[in-house]
Amino acid sequence: MMQLKCTTSNCQHNLKCHCNAGVISVTDRAVCDSKIKRAGGALEQTFKELEASDEFLSDAPSVVQCTAECVYNENKRCKATSILVRDTMMSTKCVTRIKPTNK
Repeated sequence: MMQLKCTTSNCQHNLKCHCNAGVISVTDRAVCDSKIKRAGGALEQTFKELEASDEFLSDAPSVVQCTAECVYNENKRCKATSILVRDTMMSTKCVTRIKPTNK
């Protein structure tokens, strides 16, 4: 994984769109199963991001486990060079997911 951008507004692992989870897990519905809500919610996330120095931001997780039907899923691991995770109406999802075409 070269780049993972996460724009969720309430996750313990997210800091300035960088995910600091060592491993993230994406379900068969492309939901980020690794999301952990912050105790203080989105307001606490805003304060953490204001305090954070860019030098200490971690790179993308080394492993993205994925059970979604996706062209980037190779043996339950994401092989995309970059992925975007963001909030939807009901959950936080990988929006890079591309369903394979049936032939």
